[in-house]
Amino acid sequence: MSENRQERPARQFLRLFFLWLRAPDRGTARWLIFLLLALTCAQVVVQIRFNLWNRDFFNALENRDSAAFRNQILVFLLLAAASMAAAVYQLYFKQLIQLRWREWLTGYLLEGWLRDGRQYQLELLESEADNPDQRIAEDVRIATDLAVEFVTGLLNSLLMFLAFVGILWTLSGPLHVAFSGIDLSIPGYMVWAALLYATLGTTLTWWVGRPMVALNVERTTREADFRFAMVRARESGEGIAFVGGEADERRGIQAGFGRVRDAVQALMRSQRNLMWLTSAYGTLAMIFPTIVASPGYFAGVITLGGLMQIGAAFGQVQAALNWFVNNVSGIAEWRSAVERLAVFEGAVAQLSGLAADPDQPTITVTEGDGSILAFRNLEVAFASGTTVIADASAEIHAGERVLIKGESGTGKSTLFRAIGGLWPWGAGEIVVPPAGQARFLPQRPYLPLGTLRFVLGYPTPPEGFTDEQMREVLTKVGLERLGDQLDEEERWDRSLSLGEQQRVAFARLLLHRPQWVFLDEATSALDEANQDAMMELLLEELPDAAVISIGHRPGLERFHERTLTLRRSDQGARLSLPEVRRVVGASYRLPPVPRPRLLGAD
Repeated sequence: MSENRQERPARQFLRLFFLWLRAPDRGTARWLIFLLLALTCAQVVVQIRFNLWNRDFFNALENRDSAAFRNQILVFLLLAAASMAAAVYQLYFKQLIQLRWREWLTGYLLEGWLRDGRQYQLELLESEADNPDQRIAEDVRIATDLAVEFVTGLLNSLLMFLAFVGILWTLSGPLHVAFSGIDLSIPGYMVWAALLYATLGTTLTWWVGRPMVALNVERTTREADFRFAMVRARESGEGIAFVGGEADERRGIQAGFGRVRDAVQALMRSQRNLMWLTSAYGTLAMIFPTIVASPGYFAGVITLGGLMQIGAAFGQVQAALNWFVNNVSGIAEWRSAVERLAVFEGAVAQLSGLAADPDQPTITVTEGDGSILAFRNLEVAFASGTTVIADASAEIHAGERVLIKGESGTGKSTLFRAIGGLWPWGAGEIVVPPAGQARFLPQRPYLPLGTLRFVLGYPTPPEGFTDEQMREVLTKVGLERLGDQLDEEERWDRSLSLGEQQRVAFARLLLHRPQWVFLDEATSALDEANQDAMMELLLEELPDAAVISIGHRPGLERFHERTLTLRRSDQGARLSLPEVRRVVGASYRLPPVPRPRLLGAD
């Protein structure tokens, strides 16, 4: 990993922080940060006073002065109360900042991800931005929480160093050393001892702990892959059970955990090595300042209280200088989370730039007035650049019903994605109807979590439709048994068969009554009788709507006025237009088709 790449995620994360501070929805962020800084300064002031108390308290003991001793107990209680109050509210405001920043950053990333089909496009890119759910849920939490912890800790360490280095310099005085007949005087020698001790510890810690950043990235990635494999097995439970694939799934998931185990063990070995160093460093620090200052005490230059005060001041200076030593593991974890967030945001920004860059060859989707759907010199390609559909030009008018056919792999569904604005790769122009006039029905409809009322109204709030309207459309699609379950919450994508889910999608279509309907094998799970019933119902209920369908099932042609065919070629599929077209107009109606009885189950 290059140095530039190491620095870029941190700068990107810092940019997000300042973006939050300037955002209209930042809330009380600036006030919270100000209060946190004020309480941090208050804590430093209390610690300075504690240091003076340390001297006076031990001097009272050494002098056997009971009155001074009792007075110092009272001072201690007051200082302890102030310290506790500052610590409690410092923690509270710190946690509020962490929560507010995480909330804003989560919303910011969700806005970039769940927008204009980017959540779908991201899966098609050859990018390292996998498992976006884990990055938004877990990495955002780690990055924001640890960032606030680190900044607070660094500020506290800096203030402590500035406050106590002067105290330590004054208390320690000069150190006189005679060497080979030369007398040396080292002023503030305890300060130099603290600097030397901390520098040595920091250097060794950095050297031992630097592999932990890459190891944390590897561990987080493997954990996310392992969790995704189990989620996928849960979501595909029926298909796995039907083919008896449990053993294979087990082996795959166990192999995924094996990669987690290897990554964790590598991190454990690095942490073990670091622990040897930090344990030795921390243990030696307990006695180091007393040993260094003891000559002055035995010479009678320093009192017991002074010795205790020097030890406490040395401990504060050393703790300030040892911030990196104490936080190297957390820094490694934070760096890995920030790097993953930077990769994710960069991938989303790449998709945004792809749509915004006029010099980048992409499909131009232009919103028309709703009178026409037009392909003009359209080329549809994969993200890798391979052409799927080449040089397609066609027009479909409002109210027209067109079936798009072609062999598997000729790009029919990809064409629909391009119409929906989900597929930017390619060239040419598509003139589409306004978004509010169009509805897409894919082969597997999306049924969101929530009540059936919410599922039927989606994406419109369910309050826009009455119970009578919902029950009516459910009855029309043969799901009248669901009419009394509008307020029940279930995993409807689990409790309903795929055929029933497709009928729910048709019911939703009848509620919204769009002027343009796009069906991507939307009846594939229905038998022919129910397919005919759904198509007939659609044409009766929405007689003026344009219907553009993809499908291989027999009998679909008679529900459409004409057919466009994608024919495979070496340079990409070509769109073949029929020479003879039937007349299109508001008065056009299909020949009467007997309505089959809708079956209650598939």
